[in-house]
Order: sequence, then C-alpha cells, then structure tokens
Amino acid sequence: MASIFSFDPDPPRVSSPWLTPSDSPKSSTPQPRDGAAISGALPTSGQLQDYGVTRLEAEPQDGPTEYKLHLLLRPRRTYSSSSTGSLISGSQQHKQPQSNPSLPQDSGPTLAASNQSRQHRLEQLTTQLLWRLQQSSPYHASSTSDLVLPKLPEATESLGTPSHPGKLLAGLEESRGAFYEIGVSDDGTFVGLTKDEMDESLTNLRAMAASLGCKVEVVRMVVVGDCEWHEPVDPALPVSQSTKKRFRTAKFPAWQGGSLRHQAQLWVAEALVTPDLSSRKPMRTPEPNSPFRYESPSPVQSDADSGRIALAAHEATEQLRITLTGPTTSGKSSLLGTLSTATLDNGRGKSRLSLLKHRHEIVSGVTSSVAQELIGYKDQDVVNFASGNVTSWTDIHAAAENGRLVFVSDSAGHPRYRRTTVRGLVGWAPHWAVLCIAADDGENAPSAAGGTSSAQDILGSAGAGIDLAKAHLELCLKLDKPLCIVITKLDLASKTSLRQTLSKILSAVKAMGRTPSIIPPDQSKTIDSDLTTITVTEEDVIRGVAEKMRLSDGLTSIIPIIMTSAAKGTGIRSLHALLKQLPIPPAPTSQDFVGLALNPEQPACLFHIEDVFGLPASFEPLASSSGKQTDAGVVVAGYLRFGSLAVGDIVVIGPFPAEWEENDSLPNKSGSRSSPNSFGASLSNTLATDLSRIAARNAVSASVSKGEWHSAHIVSLRNLRLPVHTLKAGQVGSVGVVFDIPEQELSNGPFERKPPAAPRIRKGLVMAIPTRHMIVTGHSLQAASGFTASFEDSDINSVTRGSLVVVYIASIRASAKVVRLAPHVNNELTARSEDLDDMFGLDSIDNEAEEPEPLVFGSDGVTDVTLELMTNREWIELGSQVLVMPGGGQGLYHGSERGEKGIAGLEGFVGRVLEVVD
Repeated sequence: MASIFSFDPDPPRVSSPWLTPSDSPKSSTPQPRDGAAISGALPTSGQLQDYGVTRLEAEPQDGPTEYKLHLLLRPRRTYSSSSTGSLISGSQQHKQPQSNPSLPQDSGPTLAASNQSRQHRLEQLTTQLLWRLQQSSPYHASSTSDLVLPKLPEATESLGTPSHPGKLLAGLEESRGAFYEIGVSDDGTFVGLTKDEMDESLTNLRAMAASLGCKVEVVRMVVVGDCEWHEPVDPALPVSQSTKKRFRTAKFPAWQGGSLRHQAQLWVAEALVTPDLSSRKPMRTPEPNSPFRYESPSPVQSDADSGRIALAAHEATEQLRITLTGPTTSGKSSLLGTLSTATLDNGRGKSRLSLLKHRHEIVSGVTSSVAQELIGYKDQDVVNFASGNVTSWTDIHAAAENGRLVFVSDSAGHPRYRRTTVRGLVGWAPHWAVLCIAADDGENAPSAAGGTSSAQDILGSAGAGIDLAKAHLELCLKLDKPLCIVITKLDLASKTSLRQTLSKILSAVKAMGRTPSIIPPDQSKTIDSDLTTITVTEEDVIRGVAEKMRLSDGLTSIIPIIMTSAAKGTGIRSLHALLKQLPIPPAPTSQDFVGLALNPEQPACLFHIEDVFGLPASFEPLASSSGKQTDAGVVVAGYLRFGSLAVGDIVVIGPFPAEWEENDSLPNKSGSRSSPNSFGASLSNTLATDLSRIAARNAVSASVSKGEWHSAHIVSLRNLRLPVHTLKAGQVGSVGVVFDIPEQELSNGPFERKPPAAPRIRKGLVMAIPTRHMIVTGHSLQAASGFTASFEDSDINSVTRGSLVVVYIASIRASAKVVRLAPHVNNELTARSEDLDDMFGLDSIDNEAEEPEPLVFGSDGVTDVTLELMTNREWIELGSQVLVMPGGGQGLYHGSERGEKGIAGLEGFVGRVLEVVD
C-alpha cells in the first residue's frame, strides 16, 4: 500500500503438468512442442503409453493451470461403459458407475440447458480463465470494467470459432499464459472426452479466450481409453442431423434393441492460452502521415461499443491529487493512515504502520520517503481499506466508479530530507497541497505521547529560534498552488497553544493576500464509531466552502483550515468531506504556460518521469514460443503533462548523455565532482578546469548530439495501478516501454562489437510524441544546458553570480550555477543575446570575488537570472515554474566536521522560465 506501483517479482511459472507426473517416471522421449498446432488445426495424435504416465499431479489451487472435465455448455452424455471409469475414484463429483455392456442402458437424449443457464456457465468459465491468466502475471490485479464476455446466439446450441481474438484486456499483456487440461479430473485422473465433445470444448475455450484478447494453442491430444453409450432411436421418426454426425464419428455404431450403440475413443487435450500481443493497438485514429501511431484494425462492433462504455465510465470518475506536507512530527503519516484505513492512532504511530517503507522509519517514527495511498468516494461512502471487499487499489477503482478518487502523497518533513519534501510539492503535479501543522506546535516540549517536537529538539542547538512550521507554510505560499491547511493533534493542544498556532497561520496567509476559511470541527461524541461515511450535515458545510472557492478569483485565493485528531477521530469525516468536494483544476494543455506563437516546437504529448522501476516492461518472450530474448524494456512512473498515451504508441525518451568518441571523452568521467560547501561564495580556482569541461560538454547543440533521444514503444499502461489502454492529460500512472534498438550487422573482424545496450533512464527525463509539424520539418526536441528565469521576489538579488544552487522544475532536480542577474525588461527576451556567447565563459571567474555586484532591480522589482546546468542537459518547457534553493550550504545547519552531512533550509525563490539555451 506504500507505492504507486506494486508487482510480484516471482510469479508462478507456466509449466505443463505433463512434464512433472505425480506417480509415473518421466518419459525418456517427451512429446516435442514442434508438433503442436495453433488455432483450429490439431497436433499429431498420441497414445497414453507413449508418455509413460498414468495420471497427472492434483490440480493446484493457485497458479496458471486449470483442470476441466469438459468445457461444454450442455450436460455431458452418460456412458454405459468406459475404460477410464475405474480410474476416477478421486473425482467424487463426476464418478460414473461401471455397467454391464451386454445390457443396453437408456441414457436418454442429450439435453440442452436453458439459454440463461448456458450463458451463466459461459460467464463463469470466462472469468475463471481470466483469473488463471492473472496468476502468471506479476500484477495480479487487472481491470474487469471493460471485460467483454462472449454472448450465446439464441438460435444455436453452441458457439462458433471466432475469426480473430478481440481487444486484449488491459493488464493481461504481462501474463505468461495458462495451461488448460481438458478431460482431466481435479485429482489428475484421466477421464477423457469423445471427439465431438472435445472439439466443442476447444471451440468454447477459443471463444472465451478471444473475448479476453487471447489465443489458444493445442499442445497435445492424447487417447486415454474407450467408451460406449446407447442412444434410443424411434425407427418411425427420421434421424436428426446431430445423430447422423455422432453416428459417423462413432467407432462401432450398431442397432441394439431399438437403440443406437456407439463406441468411441476418449481423448485428453492440453491447451495453452496466451495473450494475443498483436492486438495491442490504440482504438483512436492516428494523425495522418504520422509514424508515431500504430494503425489498428476495425474492432468488432460489440467490442468497440463495450470498450467505449467502459472508457466513459472510467473517465467519469474524478481524480484528485494532493500532497501532504509539513514539519516532522506534525502527524502527516498518522493522519493519512487514519484516512486510508479508518484506524485511530494510539499516539505512537499505530495508524501509519501500513505506510512506512523502511525499518528505520518504524523505529524512529520519521518518514524519509514518499508514500502514496488511494482513497475513493461514492455518494456518502468513503472507499478505503476499511471497506468491505477492498484489498487493493483496483478494488477502490471499482467501488468508487462514477465518484471520486483521491491520490494522496505523503512526503518527509525532517530538514535532512529536504529533497524529498520539495519533490513531493513540485513533482507529480499535485492539484492541492495539504499542509499539516500540529495544534501543539507552539509548546516548547511535548505534553504527552505523540506530542510535537520543537526545532531545537530535532536539530539540537542549531535549531534554536527556527520555526519549521512557518518555513513549510511560506514555501507552500510561494509556490502559489491551491492550499489547504490541516491542524492535527487537536486532542493534545491547550487553548493557548491552539490560539498561538492559529494566529501564526492567519498572519502568514493574510500577508500573502489570501483569505482563510476556518471549518469548525465536529464535536460529536460518537464520531469514532464510523469513519467510513460522511454525514449530510458535514457535506453541506464543506459544500458551501467549496462553492466559494469555485466562484473566487482562482483556486488559490481561499485557503480552508480544518482541525483534526487522528487519535480521537475529531474532524476526520469533515476532512473526508473536504477531499470529496475540493475543486479540481481543468485538464492541462500544451499552451497553458506560453502561447503557440512563442513555443511552436511543443510536442504533441509530454510525460514527466518521476520514478523508474527495474523490471521488464513486457513478458512477451516468456509468454510466446517465438524464442526471442528478453526485451530492453523498463517501467517508469510519472505525470502526463498534456496529450495522451496509448498502448502501441511510439515515443521518444530523453535527453540522455550524448555519445562521445573515446578521444573526446572527458578524463575521470565516472568520478563525481565535489561542489563548494558554502552557499553564496564565489567558485574556487581549483574547480575552474572541471567547470570549463562541463561547460564545453553542455555547449554542444542538441541538433548534433548523437544518442540524446531514443525511440521506444509503449507495451503497457496503468493509471493508479489500474490497467488501462489510454492515459489522459493530467493523470499519473506507470508506463511500460521497450526501446527500439536497431540490430547491428555481425562483424567479420577479430573483435566483434557487443550488441548495443538499452539506455539507462533516470528521474527527470521526459517521454514525448513529436507533432506532425516537427516530423515534417525534421525538428527534434531540444535539450537545454541552461535557462533564464524571471523572479518577482526582490530577495533573489541576495544570490551572487557564480554561486551554486539547486533548481526544481517539474520532475527535474539539478545543480546549477548562477551565471548572470539582470533587470527584467518587458518584450525584450532577446536583449541578452550579446551576452549568451560568453554565458559559459569563465575568463573573469578570478575577478568575481574582488568586484561585488550591485543589487539589481528590474521593472516592478522583477529580476532575470541566467543559470547553467552543471551535470546533465534537461528538457525544460518554456513558462514552467522553477524553484531555486540553496545548494546545501548556509541553511538551517551545515556540517562542520569532515564527512558530516549538512541540512539546508526551505528558503527558496519561485520564478518562471523565460528562455532556454541549447
């Protein structure tokens, strides 16, 4: 429950039980797979004695192997005698008594069940097949919202063989398949079916598999015995067509006492059901003349209609992203644990145990990583892990359909983990930031178990006089995002402490021109009895506040303030009502930051990579018999800035480090370069050589950088762990991609070159689909080695030229050097072109310390700052927000001893990117 992306690294293997018989020795000459045929054709028939087995192992309860006596949609005929009848002692349900063959036994005609019961059995068999296929997938949760079950024609008694599989069900692309043993009882005993019953069972299996987007391969057909049955026939009546068919297929048909006696062989079949990966095509129409969309065949009308209905239902569910932030020991994780599990805290972190990822977090109680949870809302109900039949995010998706999903990220609050704190606010593009401030924050020492520690208790003497809650509040206000403030630990605060905390919050909010809106807490005495429902009274109060925010000048003008207690349950239902009613900003577009005229080379789709997972993106080589090697794939998670992604799309990923020849490579390339340990000081002379090399590397134009962008195609998509076919703008999810690495010709020389390896993806890269204009004109995405940003905060002038800072832009976190500060002049973006030639020149670096720069103020106090990226080239969108923070120097605390890690504060400057430099 603590990650946006979960998987089983060791799913069950898809192996035939014929290779591991239970009580028989393995055959010295096992049946080869070469004789297996696909779809309608049958493999070469075999005899049971050729395999050296008498039975299979008992059917496993879990795993991708299913034993079925038959897959008929009608009652199976009764045999008067069977050579396998004495072998089915372990199958109590289907045991047949041995009869005297000399006495004809009237089995009656073959009965056809009602159409309703046949359809119900078909649906049960199909969902059972889906479950078996999921057992061989590392992600056991798959979406069933767009499951298209096969429908029985009312006028026919059986299904027909489908011409081609339907659309692959989302989530099954990673399945390695499932084995079906037809004609075998649950204990592994061979029972067998006649030829006509086996053909009908395989036809039904193909229809079931086709509805899931899978194909069937018959691996083996084995004769396990003989049988005999009698069918009464009235000589005065004409013989039906079905009787004639069975008459022809019988081995020794004969008339006996007014009945038709049949003798036939009993067959057992093994079939492998695997995903049809050729059906992974987007349903939408590609752009004309665009090589970045796959053409898709026209789907069956019923499948297309069902897919559109399921897609509309999924899109009707609102998705809200929020980030919990605040100082350490303010109760963020405990609050999220109570919201997601309805578990009241005991003051020692009981409710947050399901969120913590690391052992040291459990021991110390300090969160050091980002954890994510999903909460759903449907009518008056709260859908979380306390709800019935909810064990995964997929269950929350299903229960909250047509309601609202809230994706909550819990970030660290300790100053030592500043990077995690800031990434939680800047990365993943949250709609709202929820700032948690403890009600007893004003007290000097914790009054009880679970009390809030002061900055001096956390940082020692270095934290004296520092207000961590105020630092987090000021940072949230500077970022100018929709903000909600939650006052926690209401049960531990005195009236004086609560008054001081509220006074501090209201003063800071009003100083930034915002309007606070305090929501009164619920004082009901029975509030801890049910935290999974929202009362009408609470919802009406919150609806009034939400309506004011919608009618105000932007979502940032009003800041709701709510008081809660995770130990007593006070305010929890009101907070649920607030999360359900918070306004959601409109879906982002590619022109949100700048106009089309200023940014003509914007891609058609942009995905920011926030996390990378080291596992294969596709299990196609394992699920198929093609013998291909494992693909060069990877799974990434992040935020779709604009556009849409679909399974099968071809994308470009980058920017990667440019390829260099050996004679052009930098010395000590793999070594890490130390940075100055003081913020605001000019660079020392010992680093001039290293910086000049980095500047020379970054100065290469993106148009001539080889290997900076790599092509790949998407093989799987997940939106909040739910398998989907399409990811929409503004959504977060995980994407499985496989790089399109060109195959090199084999060298005949003495030294053969190794095959090219897949590039290594890191956080901060982007995934994009170029526009048609870019493809026609031959333009490519341009990576930047530097950029210029505009800041309205006059305190930016305290940053000196040559100092090192850390910049946060979307998913990018990078070290940068301040190159230039200049007053901002409207409509003069190109006025600094004369200075760009010497942007990375370090000729005057020795004179920087001797000649301090005067303070620079532009029009209306706006200052332009030019920065140079120190490590990697990045793709930066014009107009995007940038946060510039000290690079670990003079902050709250910096280590004085050698090797001691410093802690930087949350002081920073927020601006907008004006231009980028290649």
